[in-house]
Amino acid sequence: MGQATGYFTHKDCWRHEMGGGHPECPARLDAIEDRLLISGLDVALERREASQASITDLELAHSRMHIAALRGLSDSLRDDIAAGGPTHSQLDPDTSINIHSWDAILRAAGAAIDATDAVMAGEIANAFCAVRPPGHHATRAGAMGFCFVNNVAVAAKYALERHGLKRVAIVDFDVHHGNGTEDIVAGDERILMCSFFQHPFYPEGGSRSNASNLVNLPVPAYTKGMDIRELIDMMWIPRLEAHKPQLVFISAGFDAHREDDMGQLGLVEQDYAWITQRIKDVALRHAKGRIVSCLEGGYSLSALARSVEAHLRVLADV
Repeated sequence: MGQATGYFTHKDCWRHEMGGGHPECPARLDAIEDRLLISGLDVALERREASQASITDLELAHSRMHIAALRGLSDSLRDDIAAGGPTHSQLDPDTSINIHSWDAILRAAGAAIDATDAVMAGEIANAFCAVRPPGHHATRAGAMGFCFVNNVAVAAKYALERHGLKRVAIVDFDVHHGNGTEDIVAGDERILMCSFFQHPFYPEGGSRSNASNLVNLPVPAYTKGMDIRELIDMMWIPRLEAHKPQLVFISAGFDAHREDDMGQLGLVEQDYAWITQRIKDVALRHAKGRIVSCLEGGYSLSALARSVEAHLRVLADV
């Protein structure tokens, strides 16, 4: 049984960018890498290069049309650039692709799938996927909010369909509601989704579903870490214990940090460590410790790097 924490990434994840000044930028991954080196945490992780997800696996969570459209958009962008056209293709006001985005999309979802395979095989204890683009706003049939393919939802469906698991959980602690994940998993009783998010906030409307497999906790701006902890203990943990997940996925967004001006919540590194420990305790009780965590948001580079370090220290037990 491998006891290490796997760290999955790929250089393709750096090559996707959405234009100068965009907050969801390659420098986010640089900040994390630098922090791992400076902190010495790098030596505690088992690095793995992400492979590309197959179209068939992406279609576990997405419509065939959506995947075909993304791929087609990428192909036509190449032709446009060759003809002297624009270097980016816009999907919504804040979401666009460049010619490298399709490869990055495949690697980001591929990392989550590879991590699932490695954790299920017992090669590693748990895993973190340092990937971009993020995924939790990507719905079954559409891209939005910096997201194209829902990495965590793809991996959760993959664990159920390909590994034959009966129950998994998705825990989302990004400042924004994982509307895409909700769209994909609402009503699938095999998947319990737990989240907190700032509300009212992007995406408009917050949670749209009252499905019984969702534990959504909308919190007002300026909510502090201690209040979030209390809500988690009261609302998430009993439901997670009752669900007994055989594998836990984390949509690890770090933009609820008090230094991140993308949101207005007040979490700090210690809160992320505490939340990670609570999730890990559930995973140890019911899932042989199996956790696959995927990077979502987090746009203040320093706060992002420190928070990922705190998250990884708990996962890696160092």
